[in-house]
Amino acid sequence: MNIVVSDPKTRKAYPKKIDNPGVFMGKKVGDEVELGIIGLEGYTAQITGGSDTEGFPMKADLAGTARKTVWVTTDMKKGTQTKLSRRGNMVGEDIAQLNVKVIKEGSRKLEELLGGEKKKVEKVSVKEEMVKKSLENVGNVGGDSSMMKKGTSKH
Repeated sequence: MNIVVSDPKTRKAYPKKIDNPGVFMGKKVGDEVELGIIGLEGYTAQITGGSDTEGFPMKADLAGTARKTVWVTTDMKKGTQTKLSRRGNMVGEDIAQLNVKVIKEGSRKLEELLGGEKKKVEKVSVKEEMVKKSLENVGNVGGDSSMMKKGTSKH
């Protein structure tokens, strides 16, 4: 299960993958949980939502763990409603991602515990990459000697 820990003070979110999601089973959206179990000593968080393995989001006012089809109002002025699938507000086995926000901080910062060193990656567009490849291959027609050379014809 993936846990996304959000820090409201820094407005950053940090992913954490855990192997044993049993500590969160049976908890509901809005419940407070201790994060010392997943390696964040001193931190307390509130469950804000999540999604199941198929990507359906949890709905805070829908009881249970099952996926249900509910009517959701899409336009208040026109009164239009859409039927959408949503997961219940209780954490179950099918939950793939759980979102939590920090309520009480520990002694060390989240960035130290979960952030780690980020490598700077140069963003290269697809067009730039293709130009670079073509410039590397200039003059390399095929590599074997049976290919045509400049000024000769093959008949």
